[in-house]
Amino acid sequence: MKLTLFDLDHTLLSGDSDVLWIDFLMDQGVLDRTAFAARNADVEARYKAGTVNAQEFADFYVGTLGGRTRAQWEPLRQEFLATHIVPRIPPAAIALVNQHLDAGDLVVLTTATNRFITELTALYLGIEHLIATDCEVADGTFTGRTQGTLNMREGKVTRLHDWLHARGHALAQLDSTAYSDSINDLPLLSAVNHPVAVDPDAKLAQQARERGWRVIQLAR
Repeated sequence: MKLTLFDLDHTLLSGDSDVLWIDFLMDQGVLDRTAFAARNADVEARYKAGTVNAQEFADFYVGTLGGRTRAQWEPLRQEFLATHIVPRIPPAAIALVNQHLDAGDLVVLTTATNRFITELTALYLGIEHLIATDCEVADGTFTGRTQGTLNMREGKVTRLHDWLHARGHALAQLDSTAYSDSINDLPLLSAVNHPVAVDPDAKLAQQARERGWRVIQLAR
């Protein structure tokens, strides 16, 4: 069996789902621009540099969901998908996903962004399997906190092993490929048989050159 793993943000998507979500909520008047714009930019910059604390990163973005139910968020989530996500998915990314799906690979979208924001994107891409940072829910309402192991950096590898084990598989037994743009995904790319750097950031581009990894472009 062939396993194919796709990162989402800046890999299949020309942008970052979390950052775009904050921008969208500020435009909608749900979040105060004076309180969130500068911090959004700061967290994004430190994420790209690979220096942001993983829990700080996750808490900031998951925190935006706190105090509402899934049903209360759903109209905004659907609008977000239509206006901010779908237009930023390059045709080349869709073609690559379809290539692996048509080949019969076990295709997984694995992202540090939370499940609630990204599950519609996975459905749009036709990817059945999603591993994402999970959100805590209490009495049907998002608490604004994460739950379980964050799906970020080494956490992506831990979550992948757990996900495969639950399905009776082991990573070592599969012919595995992973696509990502980010130095934050160095642990995941290092764990698979065929790492592919997609429009890589400077640090990942350097690693790809040193290790002889394949580099491709999907962004428009």
